[in-house]
Formats: sequence, C-alpha cells, structure tokens
Amino acid sequence: MGQRTDVTMLLSELSGGDSTAADRLLPLLYTELRALAGSFFKNERRDHTLQPTALVNEAYIKLVGGESGDPVHATSRAHFMALAAKVMRQLLIDHARAKRAQKRGGLGESGEGNRRERVSDTIALAQTPSPDGRTEADVLDLEDAMQEFAALYPRAARVVELKFFGGLTAQEIATVLGVGDATVERDWVLARGWLNRRMKPPEDEQNRS
Repeated sequence: MGQRTDVTMLLSELSGGDSTAADRLLPLLYTELRALAGSFFKNERRDHTLQPTALVNEAYIKLVGGESGDPVHATSRAHFMALAAKVMRQLLIDHARAKRAQKRGGLGESGEGNRRERVSDTIALAQTPSPDGRTEADVLDLEDAMQEFAALYPRAARVVELKFFGGLTAQEIATVLGVGDATVERDWVLARGWLNRRMKPPEDEQNRS
C-alpha cells in the first residue's frame, strides 16, 4: 500500500513540474514496465532490432517529458501503465513503418525480403481480439484495424488498448475510463467480434465459399 501511495505522490510531483520525480519513480515501476514491454515481444524473433529494454527506455523518456517534452498527467499507477502501453504501442508502430519503408526502398514490396519483414514485425496476440487460431499479426495490419475500429467505437478501442496492450484488469480499465465493469466487458466482447472479422485472413473466407 505504501509503494502505491509513493507512486501516486511522485506522479503528482512529476505533473507539477518536479523533474527529479522521474528518477525516483522509475525504480518503483521498472519491473512492471519491463514486463509490459516483454508482452509485446512474446512471439517476436530474437533478432528484432528493437528490444524490450530499449522500448522501456524510449517510452519512459516520452512519458516523463524527456527531450524537451511535457510529462504525462497520470493520476494513478494504473493510469500511468495505461499511458505507457499506448506510448510503447506507438513506438512499435513507428518502428515497423520505418523498417517497412526502408525495406521497400531496397528490396521492394514483394519477394523474400518482404516475407522476412512481415515475420519479424509481428506482435503477440495471445488472449486478444484476433481471429480464432491466430497467435500473431503484423503490427501495421493490427494498427489499421484498430484505427478503423476506433473511428466507430472509440471507447471500446480504448478498452482494447488498455486490456490487450496495457494488461489492465477490467476493474482498472473501468476506473481509468470512468465506466462500470459491465460496460468494459461489453466493449471487450464487441471488440473481439469486430476485430476477429476484420482480421480474418482472406484464404479463410475463400475456403468457406
């Protein structure tokens, strides 16, 4: 309970402009941030050019306002971890886009080079709203689907972000979003069904016909 209080106090100090709070906050959250980053790499190749430790470092710098930015305004540990998940996800997306652009400039959009790129730029989808039977999906394919879903159901998209990417419980998500637990569960069911259909591989549809 004491550590949870310390985190809340340090977050308040950070939001208030105390730059030293960032150094005192990191030891209290590093284990959770490292586990969160590791969850993104569950099915990644070992030689992925962006590793969990680097992802934590880059995300934390952004979160605490490093590099002349402003610190995030988080009111609790759960809220900070939710924001961390969002930042980590965006960093992976930016990384994948840059890598894909580089590959297109060298090897083109087809062939062995592109196949290797799609294998290495994947994100784990265990216990996620992915199509049944799939364990991973292309980072950018998933981002495209999430953007479409968010345009239609913005709150449910936040639930996906917090639950899948952030690892928050339904109760923590409800607190962050200011809704009831039942609403979170309904949004999650909606998201699973919608994204399941959206990301179904074309060959699956062909096999049915």
